[in-house]
Amino acid sequence: MTHLDGADNDQAKGPGHGPRVTAREIADAAESLTDLWTMAAQQATPRLSLHQLKALRAVAQAPGLNLTALAERLDIGMPTASRLCDRLEAAGLLERGTHPFSRREVQLRLTLSGRQVLSDVAARRAQALATVLGAMEPADRVALRRGLRALHAAREGAPVRPADPARPTDPADPNRR
Repeated sequence: MTHLDGADNDQAKGPGHGPRVTAREIADAAESLTDLWTMAAQQATPRLSLHQLKALRAVAQAPGLNLTALAERLDIGMPTASRLCDRLEAAGLLERGTHPFSRREVQLRLTLSGRQVLSDVAARRAQALATVLGAMEPADRVALRRGLRALHAAREGAPVRPADPARPTDPADPNRR
């Protein structure tokens, strides 16, 4: 479990109060969702690593992506990206082809099998999530949906980097959001 500790722990204000308590609860829920997501993906055939799934999704989102762009998107080195593509190509999920205007550049494309695997993983994840949501009370689902929308909206307007927990926040700080 993820726990955020610090001198400004807001548990003293009472249960359910303050952003730090809420952050801990959301972090625990996110870990649970990540586990659910991972387990659903692992049930797909062929069984792929999360890096392999990310690579397939990146190529699906940008057909014709080259190896350099894939490595940058996945934040991995070129040799690692190349080996990853070797394995996906050997599994029949990815194909490499030459760029129509630059014979030196290699483009990556999903095969029909690669698209089917991504579709299967998405369906399994949606079903796993629907099962969990089905166990919730309707009012709780509505509240969750509303809260996630608010979280997304706040994130869109929030700073890119999380605040430094060692630095006290100043309400008068013009950079504070």
